Amino acid sequence: MYQAAESSWAGNYHNNIATRRGSSSSSDPLERVVRLASGSAVVIFSVSTCCMCHAVKRLFCGMGVHPTVYELDQDPKGNEMERALSRLLGNAPAVPVVFIGGKLIGAMDRVMASHINGTLVPLLKEAGALWL
Repeated sequence: MYQAAESSWAGNYHNNIATRRGSSSSSDPLERVVRLASGSAVVIFSVSTCCMCHAVKRLFCGMGVHPTVYELDQDPKGNEMERALSRLLGNAPAVPVVFIGGKLIGAMDRVMASHINGTLVPLLKEAGALWL
């Protein structure tokens, strides 16, 4: 099961790379983050070697949600985007960062708090990422 989820992350990543190549890229990293974040129901900005990023991807896949994942360490403008994400979070560590329905949810602590207090599933349903 993990391998299937891993390949769906990779598939979404490669599809997004192809889409971005066909469109004009913004020079402002924050604008790019906002544009990418609004492109899918659930978007995760990640670093491929980050254990917390791995955990948040597993959480969503375990819920039956297939997030679009942007691996910043595999993107030529990833460092700039990571700095923009850090500023969005009040200079906190920049990954993982989750957007649902184009809205900033936050880092792993916010995602887990939402999951524990029962507000994550309604957000996912509202964004069209979960149909239960």
